[in-house]
Amino acid sequence: MTSQATVTVSIEPDAAASSGDWSEDLERDPRWLLALRVVRGRHLARAPLLSKFLLHIVTETLSGRQEQITEHQIGVRVFGRPDSYRTVEDNIVRNYARQLRRRLADHFAANPEEEIRIDIPLGAYIPVFTVRDVRESETDSQCSPDLAPVISEAPVSARQVHLPQLFHNPKIFIFAFAIALYSVLLVVLTYLFVRSPTAAQNHDRNNILWQTLLSSTRTTYIVPPDAGFNLIEDLTHHPVSLANYIQGNYAQAPLSQFDGHSAEDLRTHEFTDFVDMQILTSLMRLSEYNSQRLLLRFPRDLRLDDLRNSNAVILGSVCSNPWASLADSNTNFHIVCSEDMLSSSIVNRSPLPGEQPIYVSEWNQPTHTTYALIRLVPNLSGDGHLLLLEGLDIAGTQAAAEALLHSAAIDKVLQHARRHDGSLSSFEILLRATSIESNATGAEIIATRIH
Repeated sequence: MTSQATVTVSIEPDAAASSGDWSEDLERDPRWLLALRVVRGRHLARAPLLSKFLLHIVTETLSGRQEQITEHQIGVRVFGRPDSYRTVEDNIVRNYARQLRRRLADHFAANPEEEIRIDIPLGAYIPVFTVRDVRESETDSQCSPDLAPVISEAPVSARQVHLPQLFHNPKIFIFAFAIALYSVLLVVLTYLFVRSPTAAQNHDRNNILWQTLLSSTRTTYIVPPDAGFNLIEDLTHHPVSLANYIQGNYAQAPLSQFDGHSAEDLRTHEFTDFVDMQILTSLMRLSEYNSQRLLLRFPRDLRLDDLRNSNAVILGSVCSNPWASLADSNTNFHIVCSEDMLSSSIVNRSPLPGEQPIYVSEWNQPTHTTYALIRLVPNLSGDGHLLLLEGLDIAGTQAAAEALLHSAAIDKVLQHARRHDGSLSSFEILLRATSIESNATGAEIIATRIH
């Protein structure tokens, strides 16, 4: 676990403004005061580089120097890169810009009383200040502000993988091609879904669970798998713990299978899979879905504090989403990746009669039996919930979602887990399904635990 030491953020105007162009009028400008509140808030207070990034571009904008806000200038002025550095070889500004967009979305979702909000449009770094329309109702928004940047950037990340270099490794080529294709399909699917008038009419029978997770006053994060990180694990034949994932140690792994630029893309770009995006759209169809409270968060951008104060739906096993390991200490079933990343299994700590101590999937066969877990556990502060949908392979995760969203068998588990006051106890569900060419069918419950 990383240190929680407090970082002091400087709120002085940057060097460009201190030469005399920065006036007292600008210091009283509500847009500048808003920027100060944002960097002092919990989403940026411990992120000094992101805070410096935001204050720099706000300073330049309010001083009338928008034409100087370029990727190269930000790299030099904010991140200390030399004047000779090339943005095509060093994407630090683009990476931090994605993080900053998400932190801004989080800040304004948590502070709806702000009369002005700051946005950084995709493809540019000049901040846009928008005055909130007090007549705007919460139902006007069909998609969370955090979701649009992630979906919009997905095809860009996929296109930047150099496909010619991948022909030498069929597995890597197929992965990269699938990422590109699925990313395009994802944009189309999301576009059609968000505009569908029937999106909010699909009422799920398990509304007690969704009311608990999606309709509360707290934020709920949807955390998909990190497919790029999982591929790094597969290529290096070495699993990475949550602590090392948070610290970013996996990014130092040698990737001799790639040229330097493609390796850097794999380490820094945010890839996920199409199945988990289908799960996300299914959640958005629930009548309990609240676009103001549901935020998509990529695993590399998630923080421990997020899981202390919020609910979360974590998709994928520990092999592709290290945050799933947070539930392991308090549950009977958990997924373990082999030391060489060639297999994974579900461990049953205390088998009941008729249960196996371990469940293994023969994932390398086109048609095989696979297993999955659905786990509901407390969040890190104990006053919220973490829902985990985890498969031994992608078909297993698909089976978990299909069962939770559409199977009547889940109702019986939820009835037993429901307390007298209407709240839900923690529970675990072990599923078995058949994977046919990585598509799940015939999911059935083979074991449960209610705590």
